[in-house]
Amino acid sequence: MPRQYIHTAIDFPNAAPHMGHVMEKVLADVMARWFRLRGDEVRLHVGADENGIKIQQTAEALGMTPQELVDRNSPLFEQLFRRLNISFDTFIRTSDPKRHWPTVVALWNRLKEGGFLEKRTYAGLYCTGCERFVTEKDLVDGLCPDHRQRPEAVKEENWFFLLSRKQDAMKKLLHPKTGTYKMVPSWRGNEVLSFLEGGLEDVSFSRSKETLSWGVPVPDEPDQVMYVWCDNLTSYLSSLGFFTDHEMREWWDDAEITDVIGKDIARFHAINWPAMLQCAGVKTPERLLIHGFITSDGQKMSKTLGNVVVPSDVLDRYGVDPLRFYLSHEIPVGNDGDFSWKRFGELYDAKLRNQLGNLLNRALVLLKKEGGEMKLGAAAQAFSPDSWGRYVKAMNDFDYSVAIQEAFSVVAASNQGFNDAAVWTIADKATKIETLSAFAEILRHVALMLLPFMPETAQRMSRQLNVPYVDQMLDRSFVLTDEMKDWGSQKEWKRVGEPEILFPPVECK
Repeated sequence: MPRQYIHTAIDFPNAAPHMGHVMEKVLADVMARWFRLRGDEVRLHVGADENGIKIQQTAEALGMTPQELVDRNSPLFEQLFRRLNISFDTFIRTSDPKRHWPTVVALWNRLKEGGFLEKRTYAGLYCTGCERFVTEKDLVDGLCPDHRQRPEAVKEENWFFLLSRKQDAMKKLLHPKTGTYKMVPSWRGNEVLSFLEGGLEDVSFSRSKETLSWGVPVPDEPDQVMYVWCDNLTSYLSSLGFFTDHEMREWWDDAEITDVIGKDIARFHAINWPAMLQCAGVKTPERLLIHGFITSDGQKMSKTLGNVVVPSDVLDRYGVDPLRFYLSHEIPVGNDGDFSWKRFGELYDAKLRNQLGNLLNRALVLLKKEGGEMKLGAAAQAFSPDSWGRYVKAMNDFDYSVAIQEAFSVVAASNQGFNDAAVWTIADKATKIETLSAFAEILRHVALMLLPFMPETAQRMSRQLNVPYVDQMLDRSFVLTDEMKDWGSQKEWKRVGEPEILFPPVECK
């Protein structure tokens, strides 16, 4: 059985989680759920990046200690991810000295013993928002283009990771045709490859404790604290207990590893991270899936502009699965996307209520009027076996928006077919039951297609349909078999269940 290890970027808990965090976690969860459905073993890792100067400065501004700040904010992330039905296996906090630090210290020692760490005095510009040193060529009008702030001039003695030595190795690893570390979508890798061609520079791996007191101490260096990239990237290993007596090494060495991260930190995951792993004698990941940013009505979300979308506001108004649907349907993997309350409301009414919910309700209500028994004949015109082929290909190619749109194209065609057949006017009872049963069977297929995206909705649909496997659908061991994708394969399915409103009008929520 193939084994998949998926991790997302771990999140800064310097404030409450935002819609960008939601987009990334839903994307990773869709991937994880699809891998499980096709029969793979899966572990999904998320966490909180609690160390570093940004946390320290935010805590100071709020009159708190860094520990108090992260203890307040990190649970908000975990709670939100659970509410979103993100099927993660581990949530790691980098301030945890028992669970995280042993792996970080062990990796540091391996790099140092291998001659890949060097202590030197450095003078340069440091961007707190990026948590890295920058050069003049990185700036626009003297400001960091991502955070619109002027970096501070810093001069101090730090440890450096000798990344420049890995120039040729990274070119080989990331080669578009022959490299083993693939970027998805492939065009997202162009920026990384361009940066690589410009030549790699050594990376600061520590800060003076006078500057940064909050973080993992450098071994045998009481005046130095580990720099954020050595610390937070290593969480992908510490979540597996790497370099300890309880490591789950099979989930790295014998697994296909996918990093799911945003385009702003792609360079560090594509270059710094695999270079560190190679120097430490650890296998590099197979795939880097890079997503874009999310805006609000076409503008960057900003408290100043007053257009920040709070995830809980959306969840309270529309529910979990409609938000998962919106992000999956509207934002192709790799692209930037936009959140619009207007567009959300339109899709909720058009796609979810009036197409999917209405078709399910009409088919079941009419079937119940005829006694609720199923009599399935030949495949309905509204359903093509090719739909499954297109869906599976899109899912395996990480074209998730294409896959979910394939499911809803089946729903749209079925609604049209239902109206064209004017099912409610069919006089012959046997013909009417057979026609309605065909639409119920179509909806069974649609529910399976929606399972990675809208798990609770898929099960609710299947429960109303009364399919035999409904109770197992949300189990991690549930596998989508070829038989399930065949028309009329569920021979034990004799009766439908009770119809309920799947998506109520939003004012009633």
